[in-house]
Amino acid sequence: MKTIYAKSKGLQDTELHYCPGCSHGIVHKLVAETLEEMDAVGTTIGVCPVGCSVFAGNYFACDMIEASHGRAPAVATAVKRTHPDVPVFTYQGDGDLASIGAAEIVHAAMRGEKFTTIFINNAIYGMTGGQMAPTTLIGQRATTAQSGRTQQQAGMPMRVSEMLSTLDGLVYAERVCVVDIPHLMKAKKAIKKAFQRQMNGDGFTFVEVLCACPTNWGMDIHESNKWLMDNMAAYYPLGVIKDAEVK
Repeated sequence: MKTIYAKSKGLQDTELHYCPGCSHGIVHKLVAETLEEMDAVGTTIGVCPVGCSVFAGNYFACDMIEASHGRAPAVATAVKRTHPDVPVFTYQGDGDLASIGAAEIVHAAMRGEKFTTIFINNAIYGMTGGQMAPTTLIGQRATTAQSGRTQQQAGMPMRVSEMLSTLDGLVYAERVCVVDIPHLMKAKKAIKKAFQRQMNGDGFTFVEVLCACPTNWGMDIHESNKWLMDNMAAYYPLGVIKDAEVK
């Protein structure tokens, strides 16, 4: 019988623990397929910190290192500098990367470290119960913002891709989502380009994925995807943020 579709060899045969409707599993699939297509599953080293992705090492078939909260870019820097010829990536959520790990990601981008970051932005702290994150939208409710985030109290949500793109060391940044097949295909293309530019030695590459968190948003998956496109994509516009030529 002809095989029409098979699970990527970049993933282990392990059942995912993520909540129903969570986008993590889809993004895992895209990263794993990219590594398989690059024939790099056996050489790639990934770094996952504290957050919903803390168990990513149970799912990816490549080598994975668990880092302290927010410190994945520091670990990835050491790994890539000692293994410059292999693909290295961090897989981080917004609560981890944009809050406790903000300095780490900024300085990695500033230095132009030659690894790739996959940034999962679901506008909330997922694993710890739905607290307000640096990316939580104005008016969006969280356990620590019962009436919704306000600019007066917390400032405006952080556009991480735009902020990092002001740094010369970042050569490629794109914001994508995975709400449907057309957007999923664009996300896959962005992830693959980020890894390819890393392996070309161009510099730091960054893919931000707008993702749904139905559990903490208090919605089903259909409502979550609509809310994401109506609200998150309006504030965090999809598309290429930076694609710099290397001189």
